[in-house]
Amino acid sequence: MSLNHYVTLGRSGLRVSPFCLGAMTFGEDLGWGSSVQTSNAIMDRFIERGGNFIDTANVYTFGHSEKIIGDHLGKDPAKRDRVVIATKFFGNLFEKDPNGGGAGRKSVMAACEESLRRLQTDYIDLYWMHAWDANTPIEETMRSLDDLVRSGKVRYVGFSDTPAWKVAQAQLTASFRGWAPLVALQIEYSLLERTVEGELIPMALELGLGVTPWSPLRSGALSGKYTRQNAGKQKADRGAWAESSLNDKTYDLIDLLQRVAKEQDSTVARVALAWVQNRPGVASTILGARTLEQLDNNLGALDLKLTPEQVKALDDISKPTLNFPAAFLENASSFMHAGLSVNGVQAPPSSLKPKAGSVPRY
Repeated sequence: MSLNHYVTLGRSGLRVSPFCLGAMTFGEDLGWGSSVQTSNAIMDRFIERGGNFIDTANVYTFGHSEKIIGDHLGKDPAKRDRVVIATKFFGNLFEKDPNGGGAGRKSVMAACEESLRRLQTDYIDLYWMHAWDANTPIEETMRSLDDLVRSGKVRYVGFSDTPAWKVAQAQLTASFRGWAPLVALQIEYSLLERTVEGELIPMALELGLGVTPWSPLRSGALSGKYTRQNAGKQKADRGAWAESSLNDKTYDLIDLLQRVAKEQDSTVARVALAWVQNRPGVASTILGARTLEQLDNNLGALDLKLTPEQVKALDDISKPTLNFPAAFLENASSFMHAGLSVNGVQAPPSSLKPKAGSVPRY
């Protein structure tokens, strides 16, 4: 698969590349990240390879990420119209302003105008709610987003880092009231974060939301840089974000990734990315890169086709413990179908299956 093998995002006509360029690393304002010059080069390389989807947020490097994109792409109509620019609202950039962040109408409208100014564009292709605002009625947020869509300042809307029940409520509210629907869901998803498979992924599949995973390499923990052999010696660029994931269980997974990478004549990062990109519901995986070398290495994951045996090994070693009722329903399905094939899927034998002839048929 190539980077210009575009897919429609969720239940929409918006076509995006299978990998999305994450811009959280644009700017060195936090002490790490890419310089303006390097960020521009990364964007150019991504677009040259066929990528058209760039993701940022109003709070990334305190707004500098948006400005870098705006200075390089937004002010050039030919470049700007070629790409799908996604940004987010929710974060507060204004100290002591209670309405400077969140998902209320005042904040959403102001944040949109500020992002448009930094991005130097008349419209945002995809506007994300960065996280759930428990203090704002979801109807207020969805109506505000609908107003932005109707005004032409936003093309599509999506949610990030929000509970499945709240996303479902928002989507059904929009459907009943004729408001702009959610088309995508941005969530953390990797071989080290699979609990989203309990509620969020099934919900996205049911409601027509394209999934865009963030941190598919778990802040670099699965980049191949960290191994059991150099444990405690290799310092993480992003400190606790990566180091908190480095434990014996992670090293077991990394050992397997190294084996699969060797079998595929590839890299650990590419194997981890290929696994995520081919999960059910995933439309476009968000890649972060601080250098051109990192970007080129990660894009190579699109050429990788894992074997069924390799996928199963990775699935088994990273199998998550899901919250109730996921495990219960799996057992209930097994009991209900008693080992039969349902919709082409073979249900496992149930330990609760009654003995033959023990249930009278009337």
